Order: sequence, then C-alpha cells, then structure tokens
Amino acid sequence: MNEILKTTLLGLFFGTFGTTLGGILGIIIKKDSKKFLSFILSFASGLMMAVICFDLIPEALDISSIYGVVFGILIGVISMIFCDVLVQNKFSSSKKINNEKDNLLKTGIIVSIGLAIHNFPEGLAIGSGFEASLKLGLGLAIAICLHDIPEGISMAVPMKNGGMKKSKVVFYVILSGITTGVGAFFGAIVGSISEFVIAICLSFAAGAMLYIVSGELIPESNKLYKGRMSAIGNMMGFIIGIFATKL
Repeated sequence: MNEILKTTLLGLFFGTFGTTLGGILGIIIKKDSKKFLSFILSFASGLMMAVICFDLIPEALDISSIYGVVFGILIGVISMIFCDVLVQNKFSSSKKINNEKDNLLKTGIIVSIGLAIHNFPEGLAIGSGFEASLKLGLGLAIAICLHDIPEGISMAVPMKNGGMKKSKVVFYVILSGITTGVGAFFGAIVGSISEFVIAICLSFAAGAMLYIVSGELIPESNKLYKGRMSAIGNMMGFIIGIFATKL
C-alpha cells in the first residue's frame, strides 16, 4: 500500500507541477496581441498532435489490437463533442457566446476538460511504469511534466484573455493536473494485470485530444489571425512535441 501511495503522490506532483508552471507562465505573459495568441494556440495544437501520433497511439497499438484503439479514439471524440455541446449550451443560455472574449473562454474551458481527460492515461503510464521499474517510472514522469508546461500555457492564455480571474485560471489549471495523480493510483493497481484497459485509456485520450486540436485550437487560432504565424506555431509545436515524446 505504501508503494501505491508513493506512486500516486509522484504522479500527482509531476502532473500538477508541469501544468501549473505553464498556467502561471500563461498568466504573466503580458503580450495580448491576436498574432501571439494565435501562435500559442496553434503551437499547443502541434504539440498535441505529436503526442497523439508518436506517444499515445503507438503505445496503445503495442498492447492492443487496432480495433480496440480505434474504438477508444471514437469514444474519446464523442465524449469531447458531448462536453463541447454542454459548454456551448451554457454560454448560449447566458447569451455570451457572441463575442471574441467568450469564444476564447469557451476554448480554454474545452482545452482544460480535454487535458484533464488526457492526464488520466498519462498517470496510468506513470503508475504502470513505476510498477515495471523505478527508472522507467521517473523517466516517464519527467517527460510528462515537461510536455505539460506548454499545455498549461495553452489552457491559461485563452482563459485569461477571455476575462476569467487569474486565481480561477490557476485553480482550473491545477485541477486538470490532479487527474494525473488519479491515473497513477490506478496504474499502480492495474500494473500489468489488464493492458487492454490501459490501451483503451490511451486511445481515449488520443481521441479527446484529436477533437480539441481539430475542433477548437486550430479553428480558433485561424479565426484570431489570418497570417502565417498560425502555421509556424503549429509546425514548431509538432517538432518540439516529437522531441518531448522521445525524451
């Protein structure tokens, strides 16, 4: 039981530290231009695509069939569409969704929901990694912590620019990281007993992130700024994401 508690606390620390650091950076960045904001959102989308392509899906395919992985992805996409509709209805009912600020706030909320979902299988990976060996667990935890920093920024910047209080932004950023600790707890318990469940969780996270990138980040980025900065941010995020997944 002590080992499970240690693994859970390590997952919680590394999961919340990266996203919180990114969230604080997103808040203190003073530059509020549409060009910069478009770059941040597209950078995050590129980073997420790299994580999907080179981390989550390959890892899931290693331990499950392609049918299980596609099933998990579809469930992830459908779940995020459901979350998107709920958030959209909440804004529409209060007649808020008609201006740019509230579009940004909605994007921030959707990204935070998606990242909270995405952090759960990351925690599973940390938990099962520690079950395999201390070196593997720590390596995964540090890599996840590093790639959570830009994700925290991508969540905080649209929330801040959407008019949310800074204290609330930090609260939501920390909240999204807590699911890593929850995932680490289950990962430590499940270990190698049910690899299929881990594969479904990884592909579910891939589907959720795929919807965030395609349905929220890229459209919002292109809406904010029509120049090349969006494409440059996307490519830079993708390239840095490749390095992050191979650390």
